[in-house]
Amino acid sequence: MPGFAIHIGIANEYLRNHPRVNSKEEFINGVIAPDLTDDKNKTHYSKAGSAHTELSTFLKNNDIETSFMQGYFLHLITDYLFYNKYFTNYSKDLYDDYDILNKEIIDEYKVVLPTEIKKYVNFKSGQLKVLEKNKLKRMIKEISEKSLEDYKNEILGGKL
Repeated sequence: MPGFAIHIGIANEYLRNHPRVNSKEEFINGVIAPDLTDDKNKTHYSKAGSAHTELSTFLKNNDIETSFMQGYFLHLITDYLFYNKYFTNYSKDLYDDYDILNKEIIDEYKVVLPTEIKKYVNFKSGQLKVLEKNKLKRMIKEISEKSLEDYKNEILGGKL
């Protein structure tokens, strides 16, 4: 799963591109909620991890009308696309890459870390081993441009 800074960076870009979200605070709370648990398979609608998120199951079981649930949905979309479209070669080095990129992501996408996640966001220096910075920035841009309604239609139509 992408780190918290990446998730909030995408959320901030989404809010910039789609300003009709009712509560930005609740939207961000929804974005971070799936990773604030020990049972990530349950919160990610998966039997085998974030790469296998069952987006259609999420939509069948949930209404995405509230800002919180919209943020939650964006989180699941981000995880799914991260592993199935943008970064398909998973490795444990990914977590070091998050720590290396966190400061840049926070600065560039104006990320404000909610108190409950600050202890999970680390900062390191070093060389990236898995992530490619330009590809990550393209992913953030592309995911945040499409509306949640368009994602919903693609999922229900079997195109995602």
